[in-house]
Amino acid sequence: MNLTVHVWRQASKEAAGKMETYQVKDIDENMSFLEMLDVMNEQLIGEGREPVEFDHDCREGICGACSMMINGEAHGPERGTTACQLHMRSFKNGDEIYVEPWRAAAFPVVKDLMVDRGAFDEIMKAGGFITANTGAAPDANALPIGKEEADMAFDAAACIGCGACVASCPNASAMLFVSAKIAHLGLLPQGKPEELDRARNMVLEMDKQGFGSCTNHYECMNACPKEIKIDNIARMNRKFFKGSLTARR
Repeated sequence: MNLTVHVWRQASKEAAGKMETYQVKDIDENMSFLEMLDVMNEQLIGEGREPVEFDHDCREGICGACSMMINGEAHGPERGTTACQLHMRSFKNGDEIYVEPWRAAAFPVVKDLMVDRGAFDEIMKAGGFITANTGAAPDANALPIGKEEADMAFDAAACIGCGACVASCPNASAMLFVSAKIAHLGLLPQGKPEELDRARNMVLEMDKQGFGSCTNHYECMNACPKEIKIDNIARMNRKFFKGSLTARR
């Protein structure tokens, strides 16, 4: 298939960006979206032009690095799918495709489609860990954990920190990401000792990094490639409230 691809080009954080248009030819429908960008870059290099910068690593939907807006949707039109898992059969011959970086004050553009998601790292440093000395791997039944709690923790731990929730939220809120990280630690016994401090510290750091507040649009949950549930935000708010009261004492 042949496509018209409109791509955001921006030389640096300080530079003014703009959309540029490229004609990309001979794309196989079984290619991934990133493979299509590879072909486009090969064409640009062959023409003596600078290729488009974009993040990628595993290309298996695990790392979350392939973050980009495709036709106004985080990771593209398919639900529960990262950009590297999106295949070109989701498009038709002759389609026009618009590709942009995440749009959020806390995610400044580095170059073209690459953004700096270091704000997530700062939030994790504020409380995304446990202090329990776990030692060697215990026997499977040494620490009984209820199935419901284990399932919820496992679902929350699926978050890959891609930032689709932030990019899709009209307020650029990071609450789905933060609540998932708080949940997957706080629901398990090893994370219980500091669960209130964790919630308080991570939420305060989230605000410090310049993310917006949640106003229940639910776009974050719809855009999440791992379909993290919005229930985690309510759980996080309760922990944050309790943690704030404890801190005042």
